[in-house]
Amino acid sequence: MKKLLSAAVLAATLVGAPAFAAPVAYKVDPSHLSVGFIVNHLGFANLIGRFNTAAGELSFDKDAVEKSTLSVTIDTTSVDTNHAKRDEHLRSPDFFNAKEFPKMTFKSTKIEKTGANTGTLHGDLTLLGVTKPITLAVTFNKDGVSAASKLETAGFSARGTIKRSDFGMKYGVPNISDDIQLLIEAEAVKS
Repeated sequence: MKKLLSAAVLAATLVGAPAFAAPVAYKVDPSHLSVGFIVNHLGFANLIGRFNTAAGELSFDKDAVEKSTLSVTIDTTSVDTNHAKRDEHLRSPDFFNAKEFPKMTFKSTKIEKTGANTGTLHGDLTLLGVTKPITLAVTFNKDGVSAASKLETAGFSARGTIKRSDFGMKYGVPNISDDIQLLIEAEAVKS
């Protein structure tokens, strides 16, 4: 009788146990995505640039962030520093070599929760055909139905620094800084 009672309690516990939510699929909203960078120029000033075209997919589990994944593709031909001649040079083989490498990609490998709304995003960045691990500090801003789009949306901010020479982009180093600060602001819409 004791074994039967224990089995019944175990079965009741399992039936009443809360189901764990699976990660939810999102698409990064290109109209609410900013991929920016800051690079020091000759020590005089920091140049701010961006990529105008990027897309991505997110599998997000708010209750178990470490189960989330992200992949992003950035169009290197869309580099924009608000100066046509400089942008043309940035697309050349000296920098992004956009003709041969029109895309750079990021694919997450690990996500660690560091606070209530913060985490560390580890992943592989492929630039100029070279893949290297990078780390970004991420803040989860908000999720819910967007007042503008009326769609289920999640918003994030990410920051990090990479060495461009690690990817073979050595033109102008050290006068044009090797360290590049990355600034990413993104909204993702539930698929």
